[in-house]
Amino acid sequence: MTMRSLSDIEATARQALAAAGHAAVAGAAAKACAFLEGVGYPGLKLLQEALADGDTTLNLERDALGLDLKNVSCVFIGDAVARDVEANGRCFLRNVRHGLYLLPRSVEANYGIGCPVDPSFALGGERLKNPYAEKLAAAAQNGVAVDDGLWAALTGAA
Repeated sequence: MTMRSLSDIEATARQALAAAGHAAVAGAAAKACAFLEGVGYPGLKLLQEALADGDTTLNLERDALGLDLKNVSCVFIGDAVARDVEANGRCFLRNVRHGLYLLPRSVEANYGIGCPVDPSFALGGERLKNPYAEKLAAAAQNGVAVDDGLWAALTGAA
């Protein structure tokens, strides 16, 4: 394990996404990755899993139940899902993959999120508190312990 800064994590995530042909979502996804690592969630591990996925795009269409994300990783569609919720209101999500990637935007925009590790949960509504500010401040000051093997795999140094 090596300590990495949030900016190093974000830059590495952005570079890995761009190198894999996902430059269009690299900015938002890399920012989310750094946030997740900063608050103790496995942003880099989820990113590595997502980069191995075949399906990376989805046209979002609300139905009577909400949005079916069809197991497309939120690494790739999280920003679009967040924009939909911000434009159209609270929504029930189904078949969610890597739902933790929705958390940073929900905290930033101050709206609620259900359990993002459940494959079905709600996104939107009122957020009552921000339990992440203190963790992010500590991570920004001290860095984040990152698995060296995972880091090497994402940076191509493996």
